[in-house]
Amino acid sequence: MSSCSRVALVTGANKGIGFAIARQLCRQFSGDVVLTARDAARGRAAVQQLQAEGLSPRFHQLDIDDLQSIRALRDFLRREYGGLNVLVNNAGIAFKSDDPTPFDIQAEMTLKTNFFATRNVCTELLPVIKPHGRVVNISSLEGLKALDNCSEDLQERFRCEMLTEEDLVDLMKKFVEDTKNEVHEREGWPSSAYGVSKLGVMVLSRIQARNLDEKRKGDRILLNTCCPSWVMTYMAEDYSSRAAEEVVETPVYLALLPPDATEPHGQMVWDKVVQIW
Repeated sequence: MSSCSRVALVTGANKGIGFAIARQLCRQFSGDVVLTARDAARGRAAVQQLQAEGLSPRFHQLDIDDLQSIRALRDFLRREYGGLNVLVNNAGIAFKSDDPTPFDIQAEMTLKTNFFATRNVCTELLPVIKPHGRVVNISSLEGLKALDNCSEDLQERFRCEMLTEEDLVDLMKKFVEDTKNEVHEREGWPSSAYGVSKLGVMVLSRIQARNLDEKRKGDRILLNTCCPSWVMTYMAEDYSSRAAEEVVETPVYLALLPPDATEPHGQMVWDKVVQIW
C-alpha cells in the first residue's frame, strides 16, 4: 500500500456496534477500512460477511488487552499506510446484571479493558494519526450517569479542566482499589464498574483533545467521544431499543467530519448533539 492511501480502523468490530460502524465506513469512507477483532477466526468471518455484501474491508488481529498486539497493529499501519486517518475505539466489555462475579473483580476486569486498554491503544496510535485525522472513542450515557452518582468531590475532580492524564489514571486505579477494600461507596463512587469505565473514557477523551491542541494544533485532528445508545447487541440483550444500524450514525458522523471542520472536538456527543457535563 502507498503511504498516501487513506485508512480507517475500528476496534472490536467483529459484531455489534463495531461491526455496524465498520460496515458504514466501508460504504462511506474514501479509503481502506480495517476491521479488527481479538479472535482472528471471528474477525475473518465478519470480513467475509461484509464481502458477501459487496464491501471490501481488511482484517487485522487486535487484542487491546495485549500491548504487543497493539504495537503490531501500529507497525502494520505505519508500514502499509504511513499512519492512520480514522480511529474508532469501540472494543470493550460489560458484565451482565446477574453475573455472580464479585464486584471488585468486575471492576478490575472492566476498567482493565474499557479504560486502561483503550488508553494504551490511544498512546500507541495517536502519534501515527495523520493531519486532519479523526478519533472516536465509544463511551456511554452510563458514563454520564456514573458522574452524576459520584460524590461532589469526585465530580469536581473529574470536571476539572486542569486534570491530567496521570491524575485520571490515579483516579481509575483508586476506584479499583476501593472496590477491593469494599469502601468504594464510602469514598463517593457509584456501584457501576461499567459506568465508571465509560466515565474514564469521557474524561480521557477531553484530556487527549487538549493534548492534541497543545502538541499538534496545526494538524487539525478532531477527537471526540460518543454514546451510540442502547442497541440490539450482545451487551444490551432484551433492553435494547434500536438496531445497531440505526444508532451508529453519530460515531460515523464524527469519524467522517470534513477536513475543514473545527468542531466538535473533545466533546461527548449523543445523537449528533454535544452533551454538557
